[in-house]
Amino acid sequence: MRIIKKELQAALTIVLGIATILLVPSFARASEESEVRSTVQQVFKQLQSRDYGSVYDSLPSSTRNRISRERFVTALKRAQESYALDSINIGTVRVSGNVAVADTALYGRVITPITAEGKIVVQQYLVREDGKWRVATGDRSTIQQFLKSKPGFARKFPIRQPQLYVKQNNKWVEFRFRG
Repeated sequence: MRIIKKELQAALTIVLGIATILLVPSFARASEESEVRSTVQQVFKQLQSRDYGSVYDSLPSSTRNRISRERFVTALKRAQESYALDSINIGTVRVSGNVAVADTALYGRVITPITAEGKIVVQQYLVREDGKWRVATGDRSTIQQFLKSKPGFARKFPIRQPQLYVKQNNKWVEFRFRG
């Protein structure tokens, strides 16, 4: 009876060990995706509350090296006169090493030159620096540099231009700039 019990314990230990090895990558991936989602949500809240200094701090170092905090904050303050952010919908999140992309839709109101409900559909690109996710969405050169190091990820998730929509007659209509 003792021999059977020990064999059963050994078998259970092996099965649990194998299950742990198989499940850990899934848990790690879910945790990384959750961190990315949380970072995108946090930066959105900072934008919404006009905490532009904190938004600046969430940028990758390569972006912060190219633009001063003062210039960044001033540009966002100027832009706030044209829109007001209301909510964000964070869709699929994909992570590959130190690069991540999150599909998002930002909802708000355009204040000038017209008054309308607006929606921006954009992929949020993030890079991990010093163990923290940093939003690199507006910095094409930083994104391209990281995607160059991950060609498989880059082929699956190429940089897409944001799409802007306004609501007309209860339908979202793509807004295109003339130029």
